[in-house]
Amino acid sequence: MNAPFIPLAPYDEHNQVLEANVHPSGWSNPQPVKPYHLVVVGAGTAGLVTAAGAAGLGAQVALVERELMGGDCLNVGCVPSKAIIHAARVAATTRDAGEVGIGVDPASIRFAEVMSRMRRLRAKISPADSAKRFSGLGVDVYFGKGSFQSDSVLSVSSASGETRQLKFKKAVIASGARAAAPPIPGLDQVDYLTNETLFSLTELPARLGVIGSGPIGSEMAQSFARLGSQVTLFERGEHVLTREDPDAAAVVQREMERDGIRIMANSEDMQIATAETGIRVTVTQAGQTMETVVDKLLVAVGRAPNIEGLQLDTIGVESNDGGVVVNEHLQTTNPRIFAAGDICSRFKFTHAADFMARIVIQNALFAVGPFGKKKASDLLIPRATYTSPEIAHVGLDENDASSGNIDIDTYRIPFADVDRAILEGQDLGFAKIHTKRGTDQILGATIVAENAGDMISEITLAMTNRIGLGKIASTIHPYPTQAEAIRRLGDQFNRTKLTPTSKRVLGLLRWFNVGG
Repeated sequence: MNAPFIPLAPYDEHNQVLEANVHPSGWSNPQPVKPYHLVVVGAGTAGLVTAAGAAGLGAQVALVERELMGGDCLNVGCVPSKAIIHAARVAATTRDAGEVGIGVDPASIRFAEVMSRMRRLRAKISPADSAKRFSGLGVDVYFGKGSFQSDSVLSVSSASGETRQLKFKKAVIASGARAAAPPIPGLDQVDYLTNETLFSLTELPARLGVIGSGPIGSEMAQSFARLGSQVTLFERGEHVLTREDPDAAAVVQREMERDGIRIMANSEDMQIATAETGIRVTVTQAGQTMETVVDKLLVAVGRAPNIEGLQLDTIGVESNDGGVVVNEHLQTTNPRIFAAGDICSRFKFTHAADFMARIVIQNALFAVGPFGKKKASDLLIPRATYTSPEIAHVGLDENDASSGNIDIDTYRIPFADVDRAILEGQDLGFAKIHTKRGTDQILGATIVAENAGDMISEITLAMTNRIGLGKIASTIHPYPTQAEAIRRLGDQFNRTKLTPTSKRVLGLLRWFNVGG
């Protein structure tokens, strides 16, 4: 039996459980009785949150999905990638066990079992995004391709050929984005991988090429290297993770190189061709032509919005190569139609889609809420890349401050000065906080640490609630923890506030030996 969707290969017991939850065979689409308050197109994070939240408020909601509920995050993104990253970290811990005085036989990495575990855990998580759960929440779930017939009717065509006409008062486009390969000569002549097919592998590629060193490329390059692949990473820029703080990216790049990854920075004029023993990647680097042959090639650059077939022109919704055009209230050029998530946002994160959906619920169902319409521009969105060490960031960085003519003070602490990081052998990175010049108002932060994605939330919380760096300094953090580094950045700020008078008083106290 063959699975109907690429993410469900191999069609084993785990993927059969996943399918039964997020696209059950034999599902019968409901018969709409009356107009819906809200029709949601796409059952990824933005669509699921919108549908569940609106139904919870008493709205009549229809949710339309053409493939798998849960979208990229559950099926081909956050969930499967983090399962593989965890396995890779365990492999690296085993590899480095001798550094802490523990003898371990050379690790036996069973890649097929690593991938089977990933599929099992993905299936275990999938009930949260399932058709059964959302139907139980009062949402009418439709599987099929949606297309707008007017700004009050959406047609849904199922795989069985049935068609439903859904009348609605408001609609939300949450159809997301997909992997889209860049125009590299010869790429269309080879069988390459994207994030949508990578997680279907059952055999470890002996030689893996990765094009693009953004979050997906860097995370998977490092993970596969730690699991035993010989990895070559191709990047047009000067270093990996070019969107990140250069100092932070340098820390991660050094660790990736320690993991054995061959990083081909400044790769230009790329060409792809089949080779007798795999796929040949040719680039120009520093004026020299370089050839690399790999068994599998992962393309980790390029995204395209899922707008085909929606007939947006029919309803006057403007779109472009980046997706659907929205205003700050997430309203499209048709005031009855809203959008949320990857289809309209430059922040391609699950947590961003989640909070955009909350804004859409407010603005679509309530003309004016108790505090007026909600704005997407008010969202403070952190990000994290789950390499080892991780990079997490929120707010502005030095480049943002410079380009915006914003005067800042910067406080920095290396984890080489943090006891817990030293004891755990995780002292490579640093924490950095930017404040408005002369104040403790936090404007941005970057953390490079093994658990930076968890640690950034303290700073995001402070920024969201206008808690200054000085207040963080007065908050007791357990010792020893790596998060103590954030409190010590607050201490750095407080030391700058010592006035000449206070310094003289402290000097007198020391002179008279007050306080011992």
